[in-house]
Formats: sequence, C-alpha cells, structure tokens
Amino acid sequence: MTAFRIHLKRETGLSSQWNLWIRRSIASACKYSLLALIALPCFVWSQDAVSSQSNSSNDYTLRINTNLVILSATVLDRRNALVSGLGKDNFQVYENHVLQEIKYFSHEDLPVTVGLVIDNSGSMSSKRTNVIAAALSFAHSSNPQDQVFVVNFNEHVSYGLPADIPFTDRQDQLQHALSSIKAIGQTALYDAIATALDHLKQGNLAKKVLIVISDGGDNASRHSMAQVLEMARSSAAIIYTIGIFDEQDGDQKPGVLKRFAKETGGEAFFPESPKEISSICEGIAHDIRNQYTLAYVPAISKHDGEFRVVDVRANAPGHGRLSVRTRTGYSFPLEPLAIGSKGNRP
Repeated sequence: MTAFRIHLKRETGLSSQWNLWIRRSIASACKYSLLALIALPCFVWSQDAVSSQSNSSNDYTLRINTNLVILSATVLDRRNALVSGLGKDNFQVYENHVLQEIKYFSHEDLPVTVGLVIDNSGSMSSKRTNVIAAALSFAHSSNPQDQVFVVNFNEHVSYGLPADIPFTDRQDQLQHALSSIKAIGQTALYDAIATALDHLKQGNLAKKVLIVISDGGDNASRHSMAQVLEMARSSAAIIYTIGIFDEQDGDQKPGVLKRFAKETGGEAFFPESPKEISSICEGIAHDIRNQYTLAYVPAISKHDGEFRVVDVRANAPGHGRLSVRTRTGYSFPLEPLAIGSKGNRP
C-alpha cells in the first residue's frame, strides 16, 4: 500500500491523522473484499488514481467501498460570531433526514486551493482599486500554504497568472494577476465560475474555495446559470460571493450570488461601500481557517445519481442556539470508481 499512501498525502493535502484514519478504513474494507472506491463531489479522493492495472503479477487494482463524504462546516452563534472549541459529540449529520455516524472529526487550519474570480466589466472600473486591495488582504490573512489563482473576466475569461504558474502564494504575483486587465466590456460571470471550478481540480489540497466579486449580472456567457450551478453542486468547492452594485446598474443580480453561496456552504456579502470589501475578505479568510471538518460513510450507498440533502446541526451547553453553514448536499454517482495500484499482492 506504499504507493497509495504517497497518493493520499500528495492528493488530499490532509493531515497525517486524517490519512492514518483513511488508510485504516481502506484496510478494513479490503479485508472484506468489497468492491469500489467512490469519488463523490465533497470527497477527498482524486479521480486520477495511483496507477492502472497491467499484466505484471505484481500489479493489481485496489477496489474498496469507502464512500467517504467530507464536509467543511462553519458554526455560528446567535450573534453570528464564529464558535470554536466544539467536539465531535456536539455535531449531528443527517443525509436525506437520516442520522449518519460521524467517522472522523477535525478542527484544524488546513490549507486550501482558492480561486479569486474578479469581475472586470465596465461597471467595475471605479471599484478596481478597492477590489485589488481586498483580494490581497485575503491572501495576507490566509494560510501561508494556500494555493491561490486568479480568474479575470468581462465578456472574456482569462487566468491572471502565467500559464506555467497555476497557483501562487506570492503577493507580487497576485497583484500583477489582479491588475493585468482593464475594466471594460460586458459580463460573462457564469463562464468565469465554470472556468474557476475546472481549475480547482488541478489543486492537490482537499479544501477548495472560490471567492467571486461581481454584481451578479451576466450578459455574455455561453454557460447558463443552471449549468454552472450544477457544476458547483457537483464539486467540492465552497463559494463565497461579494456583490458590488451601483444604483443605476439595472443588471445587478444579488439572488444569483446568494444562490451560489448557499448551495456550496459559503456566504454572500453585499457591502454598502467598496471600502468594506477588504474587511469582508479578511473575514472570509478567518472563516475558512476556523471551519470544522466532518466525514461520514452514507448509510445508504446505492449508486442512483440522485441529489442527497445534507443537514449538519450543532449544539453545546452554554453556547445557546447554534447554526451551521455547509453545502446543501451532493449527487451520489451512478458508477463506482476503481483505484489502480501497484505493489506486491498480499
């Protein structure tokens, strides 16, 4: 299993405790010769496995039935303040209204792969200075090991970083990526989010985040909102949105920004002034770094392709009523995924 352990460490970005627990689950599953390892939307598994089966007697295909759902959850009190210090027993996870057993629990500051999706249409020209400063504030407040990239868009969508630099943690590279395009033209918001969701797959960290700064309008995309919303629901990404509006702008769509955030467990913000964006971005970074991570194996693992509603609840003495923000659910795949591995047959 050596190659698979290396794969876990490289592809998931999770702590050694997480990977130890996952390996133990896999070993237990292997003992009973179960059938398939599944890569679900909010799971850690990469679909590109260790290696494919060959004719060598030392090669084999690892087939495991470990349907591990991993959720990032933010807990808030009645004053909307972040709540820390909770334990596994303070949480309950329901899937389609059925209580699930939490297999693993963590409250660590894990690094994330994060995309900054920045509206550079003509309506944003007067706000660019504040937007760039806010994005840099987010990067400064984030985990130093985060993988960051930039997607700029007007009616065209482009990456801010050079083609040979998929991610960066350098402020100078981010500043250049954010300021390398003029604010002009129409708005292809849905295409930009689709592009960013696709680029997230190149990151090798388990947590995926998009921060979208826009007015929510779209008048130039090839994708529809429904298409991109389904992409978001099928991904592991948490989407935070920041809506910046002008009163005279008739193309603003705050409901669109709220929908993307709610479906993925993020949050939508609507500052009264562009000057507030920096503090919002710093707050998002703080939110990400203080999330709880919960994992469970669905009680019903039928490969039906249906959307499953997820509800996470938290309670703790002395904290009053708590609310939990996480993704609304996921679609269970129609087919299992086999993992190829190379090594000596046991």
